[in-house]
Amino acid sequence: MSARPKYSSTFIFETRTLTDEFHRIDSEIAQRARRIPGFVGEEAWHNANTGLHAEVYYWTDLDALRTLIEMDTHQLAKSRYGEWLGEYRVVISEVRSVYGNPLLGLEHRPEQARS
Repeated sequence: MSARPKYSSTFIFETRTLTDEFHRIDSEIAQRARRIPGFVGEEAWHNANTGLHAEVYYWTDLDALRTLIEMDTHQLAKSRYGEWLGEYRVVISEVRSVYGNPLLGLEHRPEQARS
């Protein structure tokens, strides 16, 4: 059984032109995030009607989240977001509870992470 998340970080953004370089950097961030001790899992959604995309990462502690925030590749992406994205917001939340049917495939397990 995987660890229960205590925190989530949600990145919600307008998509513009997502180049091969954007996808390479995004993939590197995701792969490195999965190796951070304290990473629990991730989920992502895209709303075709609004063009908004959301990526949610789950963490056991804030130190793990800080590791992601301070990552060099993450800092690079932040400095260049205007090349690929429109407006964005980040929501850091404390997870108070997790419940529901685990058979829906929404468990926060790194082995189910997107590629």
